[in-house]
Amino acid sequence: MSKQTHVSVIGGGSWGTTVASLAARNSPTILWTRRPEVAEEIEREHSNSDYLPGEQLDSELRATADLERAAGGADVLVMAVPSHGFREVLEQAAPYVRPWVPIVSLTKGLEQGTHKRMTEVIEEVIPGHPAGALAGPNLAKEIVQGYAAAAVIAMGEERVCKSLQRIFSQTVFRVYASSDVCGVEVAGALKNVFAISAGMAAGLGTGDNTRALVIARALAEMTRLGVAMGGERHTFAGLAGMGDLLATCISPLSRNRYVGEELAKGRTIDEITAEMNMVAEGVRTSRVVMELAERHGIEMPIAHEVYCVLNEGRTANEAFRGLLRTTPTTELAAN
Repeated sequence: MSKQTHVSVIGGGSWGTTVASLAARNSPTILWTRRPEVAEEIEREHSNSDYLPGEQLDSELRATADLERAAGGADVLVMAVPSHGFREVLEQAAPYVRPWVPIVSLTKGLEQGTHKRMTEVIEEVIPGHPAGALAGPNLAKEIVQGYAAAAVIAMGEERVCKSLQRIFSQTVFRVYASSDVCGVEVAGALKNVFAISAGMAAGLGTGDNTRALVIARALAEMTRLGVAMGGERHTFAGLAGMGDLLATCISPLSRNRYVGEELAKGRTIDEITAEMNMVAEGVRTSRVVMELAERHGIEMPIAHEVYCVLNEGRTANEAFRGLLRTTPTTELAAN
């Protein structure tokens, strides 16, 4: 892939817009947004006030609400659509995508019902395309403001992976390569569930020791399930695992952490999500995670308590007390 590789990003939320703005510095890039007025603002003002208010985007970034235009001109297709709409939008784009074009998922979630990772959805909807994922501790607002950050691009084909590294890399945005697509995707999806638990802990006024406990044990749960699903253990100690988990659990910019904090105040999940204009993937992913844990025979007490708060009416206080009732064994064991 040369510098003139044309990149098309499908989905104009905060992260899709940020990645499109990054890619536009290296390659001709167009961003597809569902609403024409958002595309017009990006073209005219170089901003996306709905999702990144007050932030300036790269002036070379183009935008459109025409899916055929965006998908049909792509040498690299980047999918930045939430998990619940991922398949539908990809099916709409598929007739316009040229053969063998690599497809990269930015979505950190799992499909409800099928339990599929996003690259598995890609392979099912539009087979014959190299499919991978970009993930890491990437809070969109900080990256668009130019703060140093890093991510990992996971792709089975090494040559394609190296080419994609060059497209997304910047001086202050380092992109590392991985062949563990499964591990990177599972880590990205699971950390959102655990960020809700970290938010609940913060909202209940617990100390730093407690929050560190939640994050450390969450990493253990994430790793157990991820390895059982086919991921490589070392991936969960890297940027897509521990790195993303830390950022999402500790940052006030984290949507999933915010959901947990609001749940700790006694608000319902319906009340919280109704006022949010961006998706907190952990809310939907929690059910899928527990179904996968049951399938693989993995104990996940923190994820279970989050699921109960989101779906069974348990309060954040009750969830916290429930965790304290588990009996510790050895540190590397299940509980």
